[in-house]
Amino acid sequence: MADDDKTQPSGHNLTDHLFGENIVHVHDEYSDHDHDHFEFDDDGPLEENPIWLQDHVTLVTVGIDIGSAGTQVIFSRINLRRYGEDLTSRYYVVSRETLYQSPVALTPYQNEERIDDAGLGRIIDDAYAGAGLSPGQIDTGAVILTGEALRRENAQGIAKILSEQGGEFVCATAGHHMESMLAAYGSGASRVSNAENKRILNIDIGGGTTKLALVEKGHVVATAAFHVGGRLQVVDEKGEIVRLDPAGKHHARLAGFDWNKGDVIDAALLDKVADTMAGELVAALTERPMSGPIARLYLTDPILDFGQVDGIMFSGGVGEYVYGRETRDFGDMGRRLGAAIRRKLDAGALPWPMLPAGECIRATALGASEYSVQLSGNTSYISKPGELLPRRNLQVLQPAFECAEVIDAAALTKAIRQHYTSFDLVEGDSDVALALRWLGAPSYERIAAFAKGIRDALPNSIAHKKPIYIMLDGDIAQTLGAILREELHIESEILAIDGVMLRDFDYIDLGRIRMPSYTVPVTIKSLVFSENPQGGRPHQRIHHHEHGHSHDHEPGHSHGHDDDHHHHGHHHHHDHAHDHAASGDRH
Repeated sequence: MADDDKTQPSGHNLTDHLFGENIVHVHDEYSDHDHDHFEFDDDGPLEENPIWLQDHVTLVTVGIDIGSAGTQVIFSRINLRRYGEDLTSRYYVVSRETLYQSPVALTPYQNEERIDDAGLGRIIDDAYAGAGLSPGQIDTGAVILTGEALRRENAQGIAKILSEQGGEFVCATAGHHMESMLAAYGSGASRVSNAENKRILNIDIGGGTTKLALVEKGHVVATAAFHVGGRLQVVDEKGEIVRLDPAGKHHARLAGFDWNKGDVIDAALLDKVADTMAGELVAALTERPMSGPIARLYLTDPILDFGQVDGIMFSGGVGEYVYGRETRDFGDMGRRLGAAIRRKLDAGALPWPMLPAGECIRATALGASEYSVQLSGNTSYISKPGELLPRRNLQVLQPAFECAEVIDAAALTKAIRQHYTSFDLVEGDSDVALALRWLGAPSYERIAAFAKGIRDALPNSIAHKKPIYIMLDGDIAQTLGAILREELHIESEILAIDGVMLRDFDYIDLGRIRMPSYTVPVTIKSLVFSENPQGGRPHQRIHHHEHGHSHDHEPGHSHGHDDDHHHHGHHHHHDHAHDHAASGDRH
């Protein structure tokens, strides 16, 4: 939107809703909020009941998965409900419906360095046309670049363009940990873990990488990724190598071959390399301590101790072959690798039982479409919606502060300041989202002390009237915002929303307020477009050190000390609008 567009007068805005007017209506593009949309029975009274409308929200979402081998688009409808009997403002997902799944197309490449942006654009356009949807009908979603596609020099630019064209609040996301997590939710591993109370390892094998996600009680508690995939080597019908990624050359060398692009390879040799890759996958999961060649395969810190695992599930394109659901050969290593892995499983190479298949090739796209969004509670404090929302790419900071019975304002101030320092950030230089946990009674004295701790930690932001974004898991946002503004006289614009669960290393997009539910869509993502994240963001995204420092490693770095910081026993999980209604898990 151009700057001068922001001065356009709106036909109506949030003030029209303060006393319940205009519950169902249409407005022009200059309004400062969106509307919840539902399908009603013609003879039902629900559309006339503002209480029901406030407690039920429907979002249309899109997941665009651009992987090493395949690209696909999935559109979904997510229905959320606020459970008033729980006296909470948080919304829970009660149902998901897949509206349309595009065919899986081969990801188009111009050459070894670049993705074919025009070809990719046609795939996406065809998907929107097939779904009968326009970008303007999409409430939220994610474009995720994964595996070898992430390495291409124009990956970041393509993600930005697609997110902008896919819908106003569709975000660009990339990174091995993000894909690992989304694949586990999209595959069904999270659902099975929750329903059957099992600790499950989801193994997602795509065209370029294998992503691991350890799932406990429905939540991802650890993730990792390494360089084993089904499309690192590709041959044509004559057996000539037409694509050979660096990792593919590495796997061939481990099998005893020095392959180069243009070589003509016998099928039996392809089978031998596939068997070697399957052996590497097994070693990456079971070899402790890891040998140098296996450690160098890892693109993230490995999960050094899986603990008790009740079963494994496979997803990704190669997962289709592991389960025997796909038999076609696309000239790559996918069919051979899947068959080799299955032979090793049948021979007992892994110590865990294989569980029935869920979603395989569509797991990541489903995860991006249906599990990357949360919805705020409906008791937010937003001083000026038109200025504060929408907002993209806010970095999340979660200071280490636990609420005692008596809130120590000075301790909260210290925790927030130390967290800025830990992330090499100067308070007031850039906008961040402070994610704070709230425990205990919502008394005035406790909330006022909490507000004072926040105020004293943000002197530069307040002095320069920078906006303040506060994300809470408890239902105190409205009162907290009012105290900050009206009693502590902070002149900055303030957004305080509740009912969301965020963690360090998250980035979020905030959509416009939705009426009449008075909620804000929060899309959670990662923005890692290289294998060397900047700003002290470690590769391990679910578990991290609590003690003020984080240490990044180059891909393949192996710890020289016994430092298993992936299994501390304090599981930091993401609450990405999961089915808490089923599990009863309120955190």
